[in-house]
Amino acid sequence: MELAGRRIVLGISGGIAAYKAAELVRLFVKAGAEVRVIMTRAAQKFITPLTLQALSQHPVATDLFELTEEASHESKIGHIELADLAELLVIAPASADLIAKLALGLADDLLTTVALASKAPLLIAPAMNVNMWNHPATRANVATLASRGALTVGPGAGELACGWVGSGRMAEPVEVAEACARALGPRDFGGLKMLVTAGPTYEPIDPVRFIGNRSSGKMGFAVARAAARRGAEVTLVAGPTALATPPGVTRVDVESARQMREAVLARAEAQAAIVMVAAVGDYRPREVASEKGKKETLGESPSLALIANPDILAELGARAWPGRRPILIGFAAETEDVERRAVEKRKKKGCDLLCANDVSEPGSGFGTDTNRVLFVGEGGVERLPLLGKDEVAERLLDRAAALMTGKKARG
Repeated sequence: MELAGRRIVLGISGGIAAYKAAELVRLFVKAGAEVRVIMTRAAQKFITPLTLQALSQHPVATDLFELTEEASHESKIGHIELADLAELLVIAPASADLIAKLALGLADDLLTTVALASKAPLLIAPAMNVNMWNHPATRANVATLASRGALTVGPGAGELACGWVGSGRMAEPVEVAEACARALGPRDFGGLKMLVTAGPTYEPIDPVRFIGNRSSGKMGFAVARAAARRGAEVTLVAGPTALATPPGVTRVDVESARQMREAVLARAEAQAAIVMVAAVGDYRPREVASEKGKKETLGESPSLALIANPDILAELGARAWPGRRPILIGFAAETEDVERRAVEKRKKKGCDLLCANDVSEPGSGFGTDTNRVLFVGEGGVERLPLLGKDEVAERLLDRAAALMTGKKARG
């Protein structure tokens, strides 16, 4: 998450979901953000200020008029200073009561006063009983805040602490943190559509067995997540993977290479950029058995006839586009002579940029959280050091943005 050095004021209102705020603060601090916490009186019934102070490494503000001597001495920050400090004001959890106060512009405690005084963007993570969330008054209050530019993440649906089942669960801390990164991050893809493919493809041999590869989908999901943070309308076409859908991303699940091709081509013309990160299988069985093959029937050395799968990226590169062609970015997983193969593949596939890596290198293979890649474009080859996949995604999108700007300039 691109939160390093950013100043976040986190407001916590009353509700059982207040316990999630501790993990949220931890995520902010881990990402390098400066976090100041404000707690309502009700919030302190569910989690102590000392917990949030230890995690944020700053005194927790709890009262409009009676800052503790320690807080006054260490932070010297009153409600106006807190309002001015914030680059983003996050309220998580945001109770129905607090949302109503914000919609009315009330300022009867420290948190609502800071919210009214702050010019920073406001992000709320609602948490309440399903009936409270669905009540017309709450929905109207949320709509009022949205009309003023406030952002909302969640709530999720599921079993609630009160025993009801339905919408009202506070979004998980990682979802809230991602929403904060989107709110604070660059918006250079705002209004643009982007399609990203990710994960492996599985080609069935019979109802039980398949041909696949070791791709985890992490790199593709990182690209989709980063693009959504930067304002893109992202469609993620995902092969079989257990990864959670990034916030703000529309996911299309597929299994085989032909299914992925169909999903991509059906959406291709509407995209500003297509990033083919998926490790699409090169071959599939010529015939798929309708029943599971038995070992005693197959024998000790069974053979399997294979045929080539469609090359989706090459097909996109050679396609006659009715309008402006989207930026095409491909990925290549190699085990030797990476640079030469990447240069050749970019020309063969007809893509604007190709990202290649040596999957046999430690820290750069399938399933890792890091990657060492090289970019091949018209300007030549650029090698990156070993980086986290989220950072690789950001650098890839920087180049995609430059390519789109160049396309517009030439057009």
